[in-house]
Amino acid sequence: MPRFRITIEYDGTPFVGWQRQAEGLSIQGLLEDAIRKFTGEVVTVHGAGRTDAGVHALGQVAHIELTKDWAPSRVRDAMNFHLRPHPIGIVAAEAAGPDFHARFSAVKRHYRYRLLTRRAPPILDKNRVWWTMGDLDADAMAEAASALIGKHDFTTFRAAQCQAQSPVKTLDVFDIKRSGDEIVCEVSARSFLHHQVRSMVGSLKLVGEGKWTPADLAAALAARDREACGPVSPASGLYLVGVDYPDDAVTT
Repeated sequence: MPRFRITIEYDGTPFVGWQRQAEGLSIQGLLEDAIRKFTGEVVTVHGAGRTDAGVHALGQVAHIELTKDWAPSRVRDAMNFHLRPHPIGIVAAEAAGPDFHARFSAVKRHYRYRLLTRRAPPILDKNRVWWTMGDLDADAMAEAASALIGKHDFTTFRAAQCQAQSPVKTLDVFDIKRSGDEIVCEVSARSFLHHQVRSMVGSLKLVGEGKWTPADLAAALAARDREACGPVSPASGLYLVGVDYPDDAVTT
């Protein structure tokens, strides 16, 4: 059966998350509904990652199998038509090889977290940033984040309901930079634990506020204890920016 790779952008605010659930609107469910309306087929959309309720995506990736070898541009345009008025868009559709899998073929995932540090509330960016109201020390946060880079047991920053077989992950990038009133965190790894990015950012905010030192953050990581984690940051500031694949795993 023809397989397609689709790249998806969405505002996660009104959804229960990526994964189809018994109640509430999910991104996966709406994508499957759009395909059914377009082709008449009942298919499963396989995503690269299961973003939580309120988490956004600029470059979520999924794959689908259809019985007809549609032109990829037709798949993109027809799905976008049937997704209206929901804030979900198919940015691109491509033919993919039979071995391509959106989740298991991925070699790296990139996330962004945005914190707004001004006194005034976000208006245009409501539900798209973490409004901290007060300023944060981005340099101290960046210094603390360097302790998280590399291979570690991230139990401290792992949700209790995480289903990963191991808490050990390798973090390739954790860059923190200021851009005007915003502090932007760029995080990359092959895979992440449930709530890992939001847990790390929540703890780093304590460093930015001066409540923790970079050494305290390192000690929290070394504790391998969920109780050592700071408050988990809200979903609204988190974005799945993109997913990387080997060149030979993408298209036919």
